[in-house]
Amino acid sequence: MFTMKITVFAIGKIKEKYLKDGINEYLLRLKNYVDIDIVELSDSPVKDNPNESDIKKCKDEEGKRVLAKLKPTSYLIGLDLNKKEMDSIEFAKYINKKMVEGKSHINFVIGGSYGLSDELKNRLNDSFSLSKMTFLHQMTRLILLEQIYRALKINRNETYHK
Repeated sequence: MFTMKITVFAIGKIKEKYLKDGINEYLLRLKNYVDIDIVELSDSPVKDNPNESDIKKCKDEEGKRVLAKLKPTSYLIGLDLNKKEMDSIEFAKYINKKMVEGKSHINFVIGGSYGLSDELKNRLNDSFSLSKMTFLHQMTRLILLEQIYRALKINRNETYHK
């Protein structure tokens, strides 16, 4: 049987219990549909009131940590506030299309609180925005997992999405 694998690379640790609980709930639900893993990578420390150079250095360090974990052939999708948005139906079609195209292993990357490095952006195969709204950085992981779950339920015509 064909099994899709999804890996989420996420910069930063989840500290809040309610977020950890939500993430674990969706990981449990997703295990029935896909082989899914989260690779949590440390964020780079930044001084208070960082300048552009400090922020670039932080993003570059975080980007290198993600790139070091990828295979050269890895299909990588980045979350980027400045990219296209999809609704849940469009995202479900997108995931389905990737499976049909033979992308049996999809990787998502959630950058640190300052976003993705230029080097990492250049490595992306695709990118999109979850929303134009601003979320607590640590919530992004939960929102992405919920949307992946929703997409898989939609693609199987199972009740969940309304």
